[in-house]
Amino acid sequence: MQNSKLSSYGIALAIVGIVLFSAKAVLVKLAYKFEISSEHLLLFRMLFSLPIYIVLALYKKPVEKNKIRRIDYLWILFFGFVGYYLASYFDFLGLQYIKAGLERIILFIYPTLVIIISRIFLKNIITRQQLLAILLTYIGVIVTFWGELQIETTHIILGGALVFLSALTYAIYLVGSGWLIPKFGVVTFTSYAMIVSSLCIIIQYLVFDRQNIVNYPLEVYFICIVMAIFSTIIPSYLVSAAIAKLGASNFSIIASLGPVSTILLAYFLLGENLSIIQIIGAAIVILGIYVISKKK
Repeated sequence: MQNSKLSSYGIALAIVGIVLFSAKAVLVKLAYKFEISSEHLLLFRMLFSLPIYIVLALYKKPVEKNKIRRIDYLWILFFGFVGYYLASYFDFLGLQYIKAGLERIILFIYPTLVIIISRIFLKNIITRQQLLAILLTYIGVIVTFWGELQIETTHIILGGALVFLSALTYAIYLVGSGWLIPKFGVVTFTSYAMIVSSLCIIIQYLVFDRQNIVNYPLEVYFICIVMAIFSTIIPSYLVSAAIAKLGASNFSIIASLGPVSTILLAYFLLGENLSIIQIIGAAIVILGIYVISKKK
């Protein structure tokens, strides 16, 4: 009974965290109305988040400090750089060459990559339940974005490769976080990883950009503060807690709900159209999540 409760609690954490992360796309669309660049939007998001991560990192110490080796801190540097910075950067570059529908279909092969990486490096067993859930959720994602899928021959290989690298780096982060969270604890690991990612984004701005960032309308800064709190800080801790409860493989399958929740939020908050095909795709994704969630 206790394991069942823990599993249900982990699933709830995962779903809430994924939905809050997905709300970022809606906030980004609102911010784009004020002609802000993607780089500056990402910079503001992390600048407003960084103080909270620093405070929590100083307040919350690792749960198993005696078992942590120096190399574990180097792993956090690596996973912070790879997971929340490099994955986003590859995705951003890939979107310059391919349409969003194709990008999402390529990007959401990462649950498969998580399970393969876990099998190779952590010797985790792949269950039939996981394979069925991956198949269903991926079919659901394809159905959901089929109407947006426009194949372009120009640079499609380059764009597809960049988005695949985004999926791969995020999968590596999920596997690594599942391994390190038990040592550091949910709050400490997340704070450290997000500080690393934030610093990477700030360094990128200082090296390659340096444009004025104080002349945007007040609405832009308000949107970015909301994004920092509700679509960055809170979901980052919820996702880490869900990974600690469910494991990286099962979480990655449930995370397929992300693109579906983005469409639903855009429908309710931005008034965008919602087609029957998208509803069917969403239902298939939810069915896949049910398969991985149910007890044998």
